[in-house]
Amino acid sequence: MALIASPPPKAKLFPFGPLRHHSIKQAKPNSQTITQKHKDSLHHATAIRNTNYSLIHGVFTRQNGKNKRVWTIFSAASIPVPGNEKDSSFGRILLSDVVVKRRKNIYRGRKWNSLDVATVGVVVAMHSLCIAAPFTFNWGAFSVAVGLYFISGLLGITLSFHRNLSHQSFKLPKWLEYFFAYCGVQALQGNPIDWVSTHRYHHQFCDTDKDPHSPLEGFWFSHMSWLFDTDSITERCGNPSNVGDLEKQPFYKFLQRTYVIHPVALGALLYALGGFPYIVWGMGVRIVWVYHITWLVNSACHVWGKQAWNTRDLSRNNWWVALLAFGEGWHNNHHAFEYSAMHGLEWWQIDMTWYVVWFLQAIGLASHVKLPTTNHKQRLAFESVHP
Repeated sequence: MALIASPPPKAKLFPFGPLRHHSIKQAKPNSQTITQKHKDSLHHATAIRNTNYSLIHGVFTRQNGKNKRVWTIFSAASIPVPGNEKDSSFGRILLSDVVVKRRKNIYRGRKWNSLDVATVGVVVAMHSLCIAAPFTFNWGAFSVAVGLYFISGLLGITLSFHRNLSHQSFKLPKWLEYFFAYCGVQALQGNPIDWVSTHRYHHQFCDTDKDPHSPLEGFWFSHMSWLFDTDSITERCGNPSNVGDLEKQPFYKFLQRTYVIHPVALGALLYALGGFPYIVWGMGVRIVWVYHITWLVNSACHVWGKQAWNTRDLSRNNWWVALLAFGEGWHNNHHAFEYSAMHGLEWWQIDMTWYVVWFLQAIGLASHVKLPTTNHKQRLAFESVHP
């Protein structure tokens, strides 16, 4: 519990991070009038709080002398989109106020390229290995799976790919940055350049028709189906142009070119150490576990949970995803303060990734650690905005 205490004194407070230009620009409050665009958006509105206040695209209005605020599920969700996507309402997602506005047919009616097929093949293969898990269990194999879960999931995906590389929330010595990034490669979720590019596009176009994985296109689309249409992100966002900082570094270009080799090499090592049980648990069970935990941040954390901050998207704080995903489930906090190295902003919000960053900072290995300022928190708090 000691790590839940205040951060070391060297931590810096940043009102804005270097990647804030990826965020959707806030609308300016207007206390008296509603533009025609805002009136039209009422058709897509849904209340998220049982209070006297509502927000229409961030604009407060007066009705009958009383202030009112209504949250909408982006009016962009109703913009017709090409291909196999349909401009229609498919109903609410179970136990949520999120309404599916359009649904893209991933599995039928489109041309599959070789990368699509390979992606499905890997996902199916990893899940198939899990079938053998009950018959191959031993404590050695289980220990390897748990150890690699922390190495590839916490150090690799949440600390390196997400907070360090995608959002530049802190700096590490290059040798340590590269080591953590290599741990992320072993999660079998793609190379750092492609992973970071997709995630930055998610923040730039969050819950609009350009978002790579929004539940407005269906829960399972946001969870995993989007992965199987590898041309979709290019069609929506254009060729990757948001990862120049990584593309300039030969190490990340090397990982991009040789990505497949590294998990295969790890699999061979595990087989040499413990045979087939180590493959089943160290690769199959562990990778599938980390897969779905990562995917739940994209799906469940935009569907179930609470919103503490006025981010004007569907991001939610979800405590059980936070426990599984090393703090990533405090997703509304993250969307409010993308640059922050800390996602669990309250003392009771457990954030394992932040505790590791805090420790690295305390021993002098992490620097330029970014945290939200009090002023920035006040500006994004629901109750702090007035007409």
